[in-house]
Amino acid sequence: MSPNESFNYLRNILLAPVYDVARETEVTPLDKLSQRLGVKVLLKREDQQPVHSFKLRGSYNNLVHLSEAQRQQGVIAASAGNHAQGLALAAKKLAVDATIVMPITTPEIKINSVRRLGADVRLLGKSFDEAQLECLKLAEAENKTIIHPFDNPDVIAGQGTVAVELLRQVPHPDVVFIPCGGGGLLAGMAVYLKQMRPQIKIIAVEADDSACLKAAMDAGHPVDLESVGLFADGVAVKRIGDETFRLIRQYCDAVIVVNSDEICASIKDIFEETRVIAEPAGALSLAGLQKYCHENEIASEQQMVAILSGANMNFHNLRYVSERCELGEQKEAILSVTIPEEKGSFKRFCEALGGRVITEFNYRYNGDDAANIFVGIRLTGGAEESRQLVAELSANDYKVEDFSDNELAKLHIRHMVGGKGQAGINERIFRFQSPEYPGALEEFLNTLGSLFNITLFHYRNHGAAFGQVLAGFEVKEDQELAFFQHLKALGYAWAEETDNPAYHSFL
Repeated sequence: MSPNESFNYLRNILLAPVYDVARETEVTPLDKLSQRLGVKVLLKREDQQPVHSFKLRGSYNNLVHLSEAQRQQGVIAASAGNHAQGLALAAKKLAVDATIVMPITTPEIKINSVRRLGADVRLLGKSFDEAQLECLKLAEAENKTIIHPFDNPDVIAGQGTVAVELLRQVPHPDVVFIPCGGGGLLAGMAVYLKQMRPQIKIIAVEADDSACLKAAMDAGHPVDLESVGLFADGVAVKRIGDETFRLIRQYCDAVIVVNSDEICASIKDIFEETRVIAEPAGALSLAGLQKYCHENEIASEQQMVAILSGANMNFHNLRYVSERCELGEQKEAILSVTIPEEKGSFKRFCEALGGRVITEFNYRYNGDDAANIFVGIRLTGGAEESRQLVAELSANDYKVEDFSDNELAKLHIRHMVGGKGQAGINERIFRFQSPEYPGALEEFLNTLGSLFNITLFHYRNHGAAFGQVLAGFEVKEDQELAFFQHLKALGYAWAEETDNPAYHSFL
């Protein structure tokens, strides 16, 4: 990027009139976490915006720069999240008609939030990709201007105003951690911070199941991910923006990838210090900050800033967060342990734990010789204690497998331990992300269940647009081709788990 282009972004950020509708948000010190990590941790609070996320800034700045003719024709966007609410409020402020296309899987609470802000909501498509295609068709048919959630210079400049505030509030931060989905916030903040304070280290933070920036960095250009995870839905983007990537590649120093358990742990940390419930994407940068501190030796006087990008949490997701945060903090280990099937064996196992607290215990009688137990153990010494525990149990002649990083075990097995299936059937096990809309289960059964014998079924949903399904099928050798053809026709994201040790231990 030429110096003139960089200067133009700097000027546009400084001139963006976002405070017609947005507000300057606070920076909150996280004292307990600072003490734990040994650095000064600060949280930039974009949850304090009227729509509880930073997206309002970019949407408003984009609308302001449209021509009068474009505003009269109205604007349109595809979104099921914060971009929808930000655009709806921005359009209301400027008296512009806004249409928001949402997938039919969108939770009612999000639909109602956008409608209350005056936007015309149209429910089209079973996924975001389908909604995006419908949005493009409507924009052409109705001559509406598409407001992109991130890959637009005016949107990027609007998001960059977060950095302007930050340097007023914290003049000399050492490292700033910024969440990345499509890259609008990261690009806008990085282009400003690096020109004003080149010594600041800018670190992007991505969810491991939607790391489109890391994929682009590795390839040298934006690439499409095959699929994205849905827990941190605010950053669930398959492809980084072209313009955002151009800026990020020049101004961002590093990328950190974190998992769902680490995000959950940071949601808990934010709540305990501020009493704010951050959404998963909102807590992403703090999870990256903590991972960075754990993996590097950091001077105690360093100031670390994380951007809390949003707090539009679906209440039902809290069950999942509560369930997973202990694992993210490495305060719990999930183990499969084989113990003798005899009186007193459970007592002896507890004694072998050396006084450690059992957080969960699942068991079912399954034979005369030995039993597999699914057990959670409280930890005080993190990953090192977990490794030590496995070694101690192995030394006491227990067969132990650590399932703390096994998604099948954490999502499904812990809720359905119940004994082995019938011997002699050719059972195949799959995990699915099942969209939540009327008729979804019937569609699943019509595509697979009516043609292949279902041998196991477990479904979980935390109020999100997609539920988690574990299903077993009897698939004979001569049926494999037909089975996978029907699996492809179903169109769900899936992963085969037939060889997963958690399945073999308990199901």
